[in-house]
Amino acid sequence: MDSVHQQLQETLQTLYRKAVDADQMLDQLQHQQQGKFAAIFAEDSGFTTRSKRFGPYVEEIATDWQALKQLDNDAAKQALVPLVKKIELALSTLHQFASSIKK
Repeated sequence: MDSVHQQLQETLQTLYRKAVDADQMLDQLQHQQQGKFAAIFAEDSGFTTRSKRFGPYVEEIATDWQALKQLDNDAAKQALVPLVKKIELALSTLHQFASSIKK
C-alpha cells in the first residue's frame, strides 16, 4: 500500500495545482458576470461537497485519502475505489474546463 499512497500523494499535488489555477479562472469569469452555476459536480457524482470552486472538492479528496491511511489493508482496498473515481472525475473535469477556457 505504500506505493499506492505515494502515487495518491503525487496525484493530489497535481490535482491541487490544477484546482488553484482553475479557481483563479473561475474567479475571473465570475468577475466578468460569466460562469453562473450552482456547483461543479452533480449531486450523484460521489462528492458530498457542493461548491462553485474546485478547491473544496480537492480538500474532500485529501480528507478521504487521510482516512484511507488509517484503515487496514482490506478496508483500504475497498475505500480506494470511490476515492480513485473522485480523483478521475476531478482531473477529467479540470482538463475539460481548461480546454474550454483556452478556446
